[in-house]
Amino acid sequence: MRFMIAFLGFLPLQVFAGADCPAYPKAEWASKDTLQQTLKEEGYTIKKFKVEGNCYEIYGYNKQGKAVEIYFNTKTLAVIKAEIEE
Repeated sequence: MRFMIAFLGFLPLQVFAGADCPAYPKAEWASKDTLQQTLKEEGYTIKKFKVEGNCYEIYGYNKQGKAVEIYFNTKTLAVIKAEIEE
Protein backbone atom coordinates (compact mmCIF):
# COMPACT_ATOMS: atom_id res chain seq x y z
CA MET A 1 0.00 0.00 0.00
CA ARG A 2 2.70 2.48 0.92
CA PHE A 3 4.50 1.81 -2.37
CA MET A 4 1.34 2.60 -4.32
CA ILE A 5 0.82 5.85 -2.45
CA ALA A 6 4.49 6.86 -2.72
CA PHE A 7 4.30 6.22 -6.47
CA LEU A 8 1.67 8.95 -6.77
CA GLY A 9 4.36 11.58 -6.48
CA PHE A 10 5.61 10.57 -9.92
CA LEU A 11 2.30 10.79 -11.77
CA PRO A 12 1.63 13.88 -13.90
CA LEU A 13 -1.55 15.91 -13.62
CA GLN A 14 -4.19 14.39 -15.87
CA VAL A 15 -7.82 15.18 -16.38
CA PHE A 16 -10.19 12.34 -15.51
CA ALA A 17 -13.95 12.31 -15.72
CA GLY A 18 -14.11 10.00 -12.72
CA ALA A 19 -12.86 6.51 -12.12
CA ASP A 20 -14.06 3.07 -13.06
CA CYS A 21 -13.70 1.09 -9.84
CA PRO A 22 -14.90 -2.51 -9.62
CA ALA A 23 -18.04 -3.10 -7.58
CA TYR A 24 -17.85 -5.17 -4.38
CA PRO A 25 -20.44 -5.85 -1.70
CA LYS A 26 -20.01 -3.24 1.06
CA ALA A 27 -19.16 -6.04 3.51
CA GLU A 28 -15.95 -6.58 1.50
CA TRP A 29 -14.85 -2.93 1.49
CA ALA A 30 -11.67 -2.05 3.36
CA SER A 31 -11.94 0.43 6.19
CA LYS A 32 -12.01 4.13 5.27
CA ASP A 33 -10.11 4.78 8.49
CA THR A 34 -7.27 2.50 7.39
CA LEU A 35 -6.89 4.36 4.11
CA GLN A 36 -7.07 7.77 5.75
CA GLN A 37 -4.51 6.83 8.41
CA THR A 38 -2.08 5.42 5.83
CA LEU A 39 -2.36 8.53 3.69
CA LYS A 40 -1.73 10.78 6.70
CA GLU A 41 1.32 8.71 7.65
CA GLU A 42 2.60 9.20 4.08
CA GLY A 43 2.33 12.97 4.49
CA TYR A 44 -0.99 13.63 2.76
CA THR A 45 -3.43 16.26 4.01
CA ILE A 46 -7.00 15.17 3.32
CA LYS A 47 -9.44 18.02 2.76
CA LYS A 48 -12.34 15.87 1.57
CA PHE A 49 -12.95 12.12 1.68
CA LYS A 50 -15.98 10.61 -0.01
CA VAL A 51 -17.42 7.56 -1.71
CA GLU A 52 -17.85 8.18 -5.42
CA GLY A 53 -19.69 5.28 -7.05
CA ASN A 54 -17.59 2.22 -6.21
CA CYS A 55 -14.48 4.23 -5.31
CA TYR A 56 -13.09 5.97 -2.28
CA GLU A 57 -12.06 9.44 -3.40
CA ILE A 58 -9.88 11.98 -1.66
CA TYR A 59 -9.12 15.62 -2.31
CA GLY A 60 -6.17 17.17 -0.57
CA TYR A 61 -2.43 17.72 -0.76
CA ASN A 62 0.58 15.42 -0.97
CA LYS A 63 3.69 15.90 1.17
CA GLN A 64 5.12 18.27 -1.45
CA GLY A 65 2.05 20.49 -1.02
CA LYS A 66 0.63 19.70 -4.46
CA ALA A 67 -3.12 19.35 -4.86
CA VAL A 68 -4.31 15.78 -5.43
CA GLU A 69 -7.52 14.00 -6.35
CA ILE A 70 -7.17 10.25 -5.96
CA TYR A 71 -9.60 7.37 -6.52
CA PHE A 72 -9.06 4.10 -4.64
CA ASN A 73 -10.46 0.58 -5.03
CA THR A 74 -12.76 0.11 -2.03
CA LYS A 75 -11.66 -3.48 -1.43
CA THR A 76 -7.91 -3.46 -2.10
CA LEU A 77 -7.27 0.28 -1.60
CA ALA A 78 -5.22 0.24 -4.81
CA VAL A 79 -4.99 3.56 -6.66
CA ILE A 80 -7.36 3.49 -9.62
CA LYS A 81 -6.75 7.03 -10.92
CA ALA A 82 -4.94 10.07 -9.65
CA GLU A 83 -4.72 13.73 -10.53
CA ILE A 84 -1.71 15.54 -9.12
CA GLU A 85 -0.91 19.20 -9.61
CA GLU A 86 2.28 19.72 -11.60
